Amino acid sequence: MKPTTSQRQLTLKHLVINNERMIGIKFYPDKVIQALIKTLDNPRWSNAYGMVVLANTPENLNAIFEKFKGVAWVNCSHFFANRPVNGGNESLSVDAYRKRPPRAGWKYCPEAFYQKLELRKYSLNTARVYISMFERFINHFKDVNNLMELGESQINEYLQTLVKTGKSDSFVNQSINAIKFYYEVVLEMPNRFYSVERPIKKETLPKVISKERVFKM
Repeated sequence: MKPTTSQRQLTLKHLVINNERMIGIKFYPDKVIQALIKTLDNPRWSNAYGMVVLANTPENLNAIFEKFKGVAWVNCSHFFANRPVNGGNESLSVDAYRKRPPRAGWKYCPEAFYQKLELRKYSLNTARVYISMFERFINHFKDVNNLMELGESQINEYLQTLVKTGKSDSFVNQSINAIKFYYEVVLEMPNRFYSVERPIKKETLPKVISKERVFKM
């Protein structure tokens, strides 16, 4: 039985290959989809990612929607940022961080990081945590000039380092949030690191009060 339009699906992913932004297209084998993909601008198969890739340009993105309209559902849940600005918070300013004097051997957050925190009106406490955690992260990779070159395995190794040095689950989760904020919000590459692992939440057993203590209460 041939798949219907409602059964055909493409999933778009953000990828960086050889320091270039790429669109990853994942789909189940289908002759119609494969034929249409061949009509896109220079599509090629990536063995490393197990999907078709092509340059991430507005023209290519528009072409995907045009060619597959009415043919297959294009799943963009991993591609477009849709987190709204937090209208409940007052305006945020992180000028105090911008105006810090240079610190020898230490990298500060890029200006775009500060701007996104302010634009989305994060609370001052959240902004402080994100800045602190992200600066710890980028200074761990001092020799990397372009953070887009980092892959999921390197980020997971960094998180493992935090765990091995005794950092709490809360600390690790805050680090992940700051890293994802940079890639997904600042660089607008949602869910690029969708496989980054978080610490497993520990379940604590309720404290049981003895019968004797109950009667004394």
